Amino acid sequence: MAIGDTFSSSTFAIELGKFQVETVQSVSGLQLEQDVIEVRQVNPTGELLIRKQPGSRESGEITITRGMDKSTAFTDWIKATLVNTDLDAARQNITIAMKDAQKQTVRRIHLSNAWASRWEGPQLGSSNTGPATEQVTITYEDITVE
Repeated sequence: MAIGDTFSSSTFAIELGKFQVETVQSVSGLQLEQDVIEVRQVNPTGELLIRKQPGSRESGEITITRGMDKSTAFTDWIKATLVNTDLDAARQNITIAMKDAQKQTVRRIHLSNAWASRWEGPQLGSSNTGPATEQVTITYEDITVE
């Protein structure tokens, strides 16, 4: 890849703990956010000074959309949280690996202590012609971009 070239955002893989999620259509909501703390002070001449400084990093959520398929590992992980309510066992570290045209990983995004907080099933209808997809909202405690 030449300097200045960007890589495609459509080539990526999701690793959940020890296994890779087989089929994923999209991932949305990736963001790194930090609180902003505003400090107001008065200087020796009586002028108001307003300073802003970084606060703590915020946790977040992403949404994974994937086709309804026979993949069991990811579905079992979702069930561990939403059906069995076993949050301690369900917390996993997730890695999203962005890949270049040669399928080499060029950037990794790590989500720490992630768990499924919401599941949405497919839109069912007799006139629907598209694929059946599910959406899973993943809540995480920390995000690191390599």
